[in-house]
Amino acid sequence: MQIYNTLTRRKEELVPREPGKIYMYVCGPTTYNFIHLGNARPLVVFDTVRRYFLYKGYSVRYIQNFTDIDDKIINRAREEGEDPIQLARKYVEEYFRDADALNVMRADVHPKVSGHLPEIVDLVRVLIERGHAYVVEGDVYFDISSFKEYGKLSGRSLDDMQAGARVDVDPRKRHPMDFALWKSAKPGEPAWDSPWGPGRPGWHIECSAMSRKYLGDNFDIHGGGFDLIFPHHENEIAQSEAATGQPFARYWMHNGFITVNQEKMSKSLGNFFLVREILDKFPPETVRFFLLSTHYRSPLDFDDEKLSAAGRGLERIKNCLRGLEEAKSGMPRQDLSGEDKALLEAMEKRRQEFEAAMEDDFNTALATGIMFDAVGDINSYLHRAGAAQGPSDQGLERAAGLLESFNSVLGLFKSGPAGKIILDREVPGEGKLVGDLMDLIIKVRAGARARKDWASADSIRNGLKELGIILEDTPQGARWKRV
Repeated sequence: MQIYNTLTRRKEELVPREPGKIYMYVCGPTTYNFIHLGNARPLVVFDTVRRYFLYKGYSVRYIQNFTDIDDKIINRAREEGEDPIQLARKYVEEYFRDADALNVMRADVHPKVSGHLPEIVDLVRVLIERGHAYVVEGDVYFDISSFKEYGKLSGRSLDDMQAGARVDVDPRKRHPMDFALWKSAKPGEPAWDSPWGPGRPGWHIECSAMSRKYLGDNFDIHGGGFDLIFPHHENEIAQSEAATGQPFARYWMHNGFITVNQEKMSKSLGNFFLVREILDKFPPETVRFFLLSTHYRSPLDFDDEKLSAAGRGLERIKNCLRGLEEAKSGMPRQDLSGEDKALLEAMEKRRQEFEAAMEDDFNTALATGIMFDAVGDINSYLHRAGAAQGPSDQGLERAAGLLESFNSVLGLFKSGPAGKIILDREVPGEGKLVGDLMDLIIKVRAGARARKDWASADSIRNGLKELGIILEDTPQGARWKRV
């Protein structure tokens, strides 16, 4: 398995810390607002990475944090007249609503900064004792000159960083790029006790302390968005390795930005789209498929038409799954014909291609294309077998099993026991009403056809077509799909 490592700027073969086990840490959101689509991309990307490791039989220890102590939270709470910790707690709950909708698996642990102050204080203390940090009037700063490899993740020199960064000039710092590990308390802000006086942790030290607690001093994969490479992840490496004297994460993975008109989506630019708002217009599986339709390291440009195209693509997969279900209900054969054997060979070929795509730096763009190739193979088989003696039980099971195994990795559809895909008929904002109404309409039309009232049956079909719904008559009965 090849993974592009931001640290070495090349693909490397995956060699885990322990055979058969993967230890992952992924930076989660700062909880002061609903998540936007740019926040959602790393959630879905690294959820898919985790799912593939599980598919391959690895034991995965997956940690994703919440930053619930931060300047942004304090400022937002002040604007709303709310307690910062309560505000953060509210948005943690809202995060889970959106993440669950996108079929993102819960992490093994979701640590919060507010629950890990002792670990953070202890790590800052170690850095001071080892000469990597210093105290100034209740603030604690990391001394970047004490860590000779500072800049190895971003590939920048100190001069480049200083020239390109927006750093508040603070004459108390030994170097302008020194960063805060602990911030002394300010009036009206939440604070916690420490050996250096009341205050709160800096942003970067949080992830070092929490990853260390749950994964140890070094682990396999650290993930996050491209915007976290510098300064957040650069600083994590410096303080973690300075404290332990050991390498921190073995592989650093970063997903590309989501753009709007080629400009990065962000709250600060005001061009962001909340996941909550997008899910009002598009089903969650469509949003997830859109996020996986481009390689994770490439930028992904957002617009409604691309989401609509993703939805149309998913309908192809859904229709194939419906076709398999209908064929299963039609007394499939037990023996294998030449068509069945050809399908089994095709399914094995697609499985190998899918795994090759995922093992080449988790190329979900190629993997989803292979899933569509498999759908084409299955549809051709159902058509040919239907025109002959019918499909076989083994052929149908292998076809459904392959799509279910692909889905276990991509997470496009919710699944039940044994990975069986659940084709949700619910429409956002309408519950199951649309599905029930369509069942009723199809029954009414079937009654008209039984009475040979072809005019009424055609009128129903044509009326639905004008509404964007296509009826298909199959040997197992009528089925419907959106155009």
